[in-house]
Amino acid sequence: MRLCTLVAFLAIAGATGSASAQVGTLFRRAQVIDGTGAPAYVADVRVRAGLIESIGDLTPVPGERVVEAGGLVLAPGFIDTHSHHDGGIFERPDALAAVSQGITTIVVGQDGGSRFPLAEFFARLEDSPVAVNVASYVGHGRLRSEVLGDDYRRAATASETDLMRVLLRRELEAGALGLSTGLEYDPGIYSETEEVISLARETARQGGRYISHMRSEDRDLWAAVEEIIEIGREARLPVQISHMKMAMKSLWGQADRLVARLEEARAEGVDITADIYPYEYWQSTMTVLFPEREYTREAATFALEELAPPEGLLIARFEPNPSYVGKTLAEIAALRGVDAVTAYLDLIAESQAMRRETGRGGESVIGTSMAPEDIVRLLQWRHTNVSSDGGLAGRHPRGFGAFTRVLGQYVREDGHLGMVEAVHKMTGLTAAHMGMADRGVIRPGAPADLVLFDREVVIDRATSENPNAISAGIIGVWVNGEEVFFHGEVTGARPGQVIRRR
Repeated sequence: MRLCTLVAFLAIAGATGSASAQVGTLFRRAQVIDGTGAPAYVADVRVRAGLIESIGDLTPVPGERVVEAGGLVLAPGFIDTHSHHDGGIFERPDALAAVSQGITTIVVGQDGGSRFPLAEFFARLEDSPVAVNVASYVGHGRLRSEVLGDDYRRAATASETDLMRVLLRRELEAGALGLSTGLEYDPGIYSETEEVISLARETARQGGRYISHMRSEDRDLWAAVEEIIEIGREARLPVQISHMKMAMKSLWGQADRLVARLEEARAEGVDITADIYPYEYWQSTMTVLFPEREYTREAATFALEELAPPEGLLIARFEPNPSYVGKTLAEIAALRGVDAVTAYLDLIAESQAMRRETGRGGESVIGTSMAPEDIVRLLQWRHTNVSSDGGLAGRHPRGFGAFTRVLGQYVREDGHLGMVEAVHKMTGLTAAHMGMADRGVIRPGAPADLVLFDREVVIDRATSENPNAISAGIIGVWVNGEEVFFHGEVTGARPGQVIRRR
């Protein structure tokens, strides 16, 4: 441990918990990276009553907690624009996976799925607060399910779309940031573009935004990109690509082409942005690689040759046979004495059969599909912010390590981003992409969402084998002025607030 880190450790150890929010906290001689993209500077920062009170050369006052932060970075708390950390949040209110990597605000309701009605979810969060701030989109898939029920494998009628619009308006009035879609998933995959545009127009009328797991991230990527651009153009609202990626071998090396197309769209007046997580592998369902939902040998062969090889397809969940979790498709095929294509199709069939018979049968896979060079290029785009796409206790290490992986590997080790730029992509830029005017910056009057970290040490430690390992180098995390994480442990404070669209 470096001397400056030890000094900060000892200072913080003297006073933890919610008491600091009562008397105030003074960070001394911190390397402030304020989230705006401005250069770092050394200053004292005073926090009182949940807000940043002042910045400069400050003198401690009686009763104030002092954190000697010399040599450490003090940054705005990170904002995760594509989070699933709300799953189990009331059972794990300390949100260890999020706060241990510096996240202070999670944006949920992703991929077309959201809590419903949001007013009840928000009310529960206010009655039983958690450690992080929570904002949410309203899910298009959830609206489809409410209106179409089990009869969702078709385009919605005009009257059904009208009903969805009514529900959408109610959710937006409850404070949803906007509309999210998961157009690669059921039931959103069966929607027509005009249905989505109609809902996006309603969202725009309410001052909301649009975020999308696009219709394809592989074989039909370019058509999917044109679709989200069209939605932004026709509905006249900001649109964001979720977890932007090029998840097919024949697409590798074309990141420049994608960035160029997005820049063209912006030049045409479409406010399009993106988020990304720093891993070559994703997590989703086994069926997501079959866009036509036709489980043929031809389709499965294409998926395993072009999208995710058998040795790179790791089982994260498989209720018909939980012993398969942690094994690759290649390993399971060997255990069964069949080829990988047969094993893949059999696993899908077994999951679906169990679901029909019992209502269970959940499955999930982690697939290696991206090229490192493309991730770097897409991350470097000036309108890309960092996200995790992770959960509180998932099998994918992104749930515990996405943000610290960027700071450690992509900034310090590989030099793909500067530290100021990386922090901007986790804070101020992120807040702008979500329409959050008062988060993601260190300035007087802003909420005191803060992370103190050692730039020489910070790194992710979560792996596919140990996906819930906490990161190194995150010294402390404050949410609305209260410390929620300290040197490897949660404090028990639950100061998180609901963030509603203004």
